[in-house]
Amino acid sequence: MLKPLCKALVCTLSFSLLGSAMAAEPIVIKFSHVVAEQTPKGQGALMFKKLADERLPGRVKVEVYPNSTLFGDDKEMEALLLGDVQIIARSLAKFDQYTRSVQLFDLPFLFNDIAAVDRFQQSAEGQKLLKSMESKNVTGLAYWHNGMKQLSANKPLRVPEDARGLKFRVQSSAVLEEQFKAVSAIPQPMIFSVVYQGLRTGLVNGTENTYSNFYNQKQHQVQKYITESNHGILDYMLIASSDFWNGLPPDIRTELDKIVVEATAYANSEADRLNQQDKQFILDAGTTEIISLTPQQRNAWREKMKPVWAKFEKEIGPDLIKAAEASNQAQ
Repeated sequence: MLKPLCKALVCTLSFSLLGSAMAAEPIVIKFSHVVAEQTPKGQGALMFKKLADERLPGRVKVEVYPNSTLFGDDKEMEALLLGDVQIIARSLAKFDQYTRSVQLFDLPFLFNDIAAVDRFQQSAEGQKLLKSMESKNVTGLAYWHNGMKQLSANKPLRVPEDARGLKFRVQSSAVLEEQFKAVSAIPQPMIFSVVYQGLRTGLVNGTENTYSNFYNQKQHQVQKYITESNHGILDYMLIASSDFWNGLPPDIRTELDKIVVEATAYANSEADRLNQQDKQFILDAGTTEIISLTPQQRNAWREKMKPVWAKFEKEIGPDLIKAAEASNQAQ
């Protein structure tokens, strides 16, 4: 009688210890992205990991996979929804199949500068967009800056007519395609990881990007000219699947929310610093001439591209566009 009882106690203790060991396993958060670690997004991801390691040791383990080493930008959203990764920072240009409203950020010459972008993203309308995809299992956590976009080509781009007939790489975005069609150019959707090769071989003649991406992807080596147009914003939405984020233990989620805020502030400050630094690196390399537009030249580009707003007004919402445009006025 005693022997079976001992066996039962041993069994119970074994299961208890196994359960405790399983309970002690940290929650793994795979953070996948498609750019270099030296970019604003790359630095933000590393800061998120650093803070999580410091504040949630043994409870959360963050693994960062940069430069498309885990998933390319054509697969990362599917991977998130399947649970193969837990967090991504996806370009705002790539959400149109989940919500048309986010196309707002692709409208050319909508924001005068990064300060206007900040004012809008922190507004009630901007914060509402973060939650606009929860019915599709996507929770927006924050906006991360990369910076203002510039135009590049192997010929000088000073007036809109200079872009006529050129093939420009674009992200997969209906708005960005119309942006280049507005100046009689040819948009060519292409995933980020092959843009350098496309520019080098002449598959495309030009592109749009931030200084940090131009430099870190070595695109300046295959583009003779960059026009400082500041015509749009290249930003990301830091997202998780709603099922994963809402399923976290409340105390862990609360701490991760705080970490997101701090990592966001760091990533956005790095965006400004790195773009200024990498612009200088491009100038120092001597491979690329940076063209500064006169106010009249910039206005000519704006007038040519602004009709794109009207084409997408119904999908995005006229009130949302007005709210974004109003952010150009400092409060």
